Amino acid sequence: MYKHQTQIRVRYSETDRMHYVYYGNYAQYFEVARVEALRNLGVSYKELEEVEGVLLPVLDYQIKFIKPAFYDELLTINTSITKLPEARIHFEYETLNEKNELINKASTTLVFVRKETMKPMMAPDNLFSKLKSYFS
Repeated sequence: MYKHQTQIRVRYSETDRMHYVYYGNYAQYFEVARVEALRNLGVSYKELEEVEGVLLPVLDYQIKFIKPAFYDELLTINTSITKLPEARIHFEYETLNEKNELINKASTTLVFVRKETMKPMMAPDNLFSKLKSYFS
C-alpha cells in the first residue's frame, strides 16, 4: 500500500454560513492530495496529460462526514492507494483536524483514458512501476 500526507489550511471563502468548510470543497482538497501523492512518487499529472497523453477522469467519489472543519484550521489528508492500478486507480482519504481527530473518510476512483481516443487504457508503465515496490 502506498501512503502520502498532505496539509491544507482552510481559507475563509471555503466556509459556509455555519462557518463549516462547505462540503463541496472537499472534492478539491482530495484532488490536491492525490496530485501531491503522485508527485511524491515522481509522477506529474501535467506530464501524464501533456507528454504521455493520459487523462484521469473521476468515475466515483464517496465521502462520509464525521465532524466539521473550520476556517484557518490546518487539515491533514492521508491519501492511500490500496492496490496496484489497472485501468482504474482507487484513492482513499482520511482527513484529520489540528486536534488529530478524524473529520471525514472518502474515496475516489479514476479511469486512465488515452487522450487521443478518449478510450480507457491500462495504467501507464511509469506509474505502475513506481507503485509496484509498495505492493510486494
